[in-house]
Amino acid sequence: MSKMVYLVPLFPLIGFLINGLGRKQLSKSLSGMIGSGMVLASFIVSALIFKETVPESGPVTVRLFEFINVAGLNIPFEFLVDRLSALFLMIITGVGFLIHLYSTSYMHEEEPQHFARYFSYLNLFVFSMLLLVLGANYLIMFIGWEGVGLCSYLLIGYWFKNKEYGNAARKAFVMNRIGDLGFLLGLFFIIQQFGSLTYSEVFGRAAIMNSGATILTIITLLLFVGATGKSAQIPLYTWLPDAMAGPTPVSALIHAATMVTAGIYMIARSNILYTLAPISQTVVAVIGLATAILAATIAIKQNDIKKVLAYSTVSQLGYMFLGLGVGAYTGAVFHVMTHAFFKALLFLGAGSVIHAMHHEQDIRKMGGLAKKLPITHITFLIGCIAIAGIPPFSGFFSKDEILIGAYAHNPVLYWIGLGGALMTAFYMFRLYAMTFRGSFRGTHEQEHHLHESPWQMTLPLIVLAFLAAVAGFMGIPELFAPDAHKLEHYLEPVFAASYKIQETHHVEHSTEWILLAVSITLILIAIIYAWNRYSKKPETGDATGFGKILANKWYVDEFYEAIISKPLNAIAAFGNKFIEKSGIDGIVNGTGKSIQWGSRQLRLLQSGQVGAYVLWMVLGILLFFVLIIFI
Repeated sequence: MSKMVYLVPLFPLIGFLINGLGRKQLSKSLSGMIGSGMVLASFIVSALIFKETVPESGPVTVRLFEFINVAGLNIPFEFLVDRLSALFLMIITGVGFLIHLYSTSYMHEEEPQHFARYFSYLNLFVFSMLLLVLGANYLIMFIGWEGVGLCSYLLIGYWFKNKEYGNAARKAFVMNRIGDLGFLLGLFFIIQQFGSLTYSEVFGRAAIMNSGATILTIITLLLFVGATGKSAQIPLYTWLPDAMAGPTPVSALIHAATMVTAGIYMIARSNILYTLAPISQTVVAVIGLATAILAATIAIKQNDIKKVLAYSTVSQLGYMFLGLGVGAYTGAVFHVMTHAFFKALLFLGAGSVIHAMHHEQDIRKMGGLAKKLPITHITFLIGCIAIAGIPPFSGFFSKDEILIGAYAHNPVLYWIGLGGALMTAFYMFRLYAMTFRGSFRGTHEQEHHLHESPWQMTLPLIVLAFLAAVAGFMGIPELFAPDAHKLEHYLEPVFAASYKIQETHHVEHSTEWILLAVSITLILIAIIYAWNRYSKKPETGDATGFGKILANKWYVDEFYEAIISKPLNAIAAFGNKFIEKSGIDGIVNGTGKSIQWGSRQLRLLQSGQVGAYVLWMVLGILLFFVLIIFI
């Protein structure tokens, strides 16, 4: 089945073409069926491929055609099927299908042609992400990388008539381009150093290099710049919360299983390069942890239900980068998987709430929705428990693996990371309590029309809630049962070279038990406090004091506006006025005007008067005589 892997991205591509080209002819039901059906077909093929990779089997490379062959550089268009790509295929197509199904109901108010346009964008997004994870070399990855950047622009700005949404889409596109420049420069250095972009060749040649080689540090830092843009890390994270301008299913798709995890996948795929570049690993860990804490503090005081989840995503991505930075590659990928389930669940649950509240997103105007939206309530609660890290839900196992890896690397990283985990539990249950507990704070009209969402929306919630609850059992730590970490065994061939090189620091079981007891206790205290505090006395006004700083996101956007946007706009205005208009336009327009003026003057010579022509003839003869005599 691995030889048929090209079918996985081909199906969404076909869906994109059919819905995109036939958007004015297709009905909404047919557009939804085509868009969802193509991703379902990809999921079925992905499942068959995943099943093949479970037994002991090596990676399979499927070459489609010769792509670039010039001056000794050979880059074929080929796909790599191994355990890492197979796992990501399952996550992308599985969660992607549920989001497509959810969208068929959530977007029902759209006109048929816009409905089809929406699904064509979704299909193209999935196609690009599949291309990214399937590529057998960095160039194919980069094509998919740019594809998801383009699709995020199209989907965030889907309601393009709204100027703010258009600005948010442009902001995402521009900030991603900044990161992509770093990625591209990294590729040039890889070509210069290794003469290839194919993973097997690059990693094989890198493995025999000395640890800490300068060129490896340069390459990995440049690749990490790309990851900071795509996966929203400091300083390129501010586009992600603004991406909430798109429809809620788009937020789930971007923030859960696809675009934002591209940076995690890229570093996990390049693990041997980072293992041999300890400086880069430290940078990845520090930036990841700083992002996790910063985003968590901001989420505490957000009142837009989607903004809370957006900053939560930024924070969780920071934990994934922390795992990558301390060498816990399996833990980082494990958290990608569990996060895909519970974050997609939370976003789709938020969409169900927004749908019931007639597009109201301010949690200060909600409350008491548990009785009116029972399925949404229960599934959302499961998502909150999972992300908070309460056993035996999935987030507990994946986040614990990252934190224990951080403790083994440096205990300071663990305690700072635990502080972020406590904030996560607090702001998620603040969100839960203000939305579902207490009494309803909206309008009478909203309360009268409250109802549970249709099955197309609740079925994905139920499936994702189940996965969020049980997926953690794929990674049971050795502390509980020896050799029970199925995901670690599954991904072992992918990270084997790195684990042989890097120093392994094991945490004693007794220490690990103490750390677990402390973290679970503190998290439970944070949950209970938030539950009681915001169920009984929810925040209804604007934040004051230090809370106002958090509510305004540490004024980072204003800071960027002051030191980057305004100076650049001023330079652009100066260039437009003096260089473009007075300089370049002046030369171009002046040349045209000079020729026109000269033509008008020469035209006066053609007066039509015979006397004037005789005069010019005599003057010409005299001029010739003068030239002959004196020259």
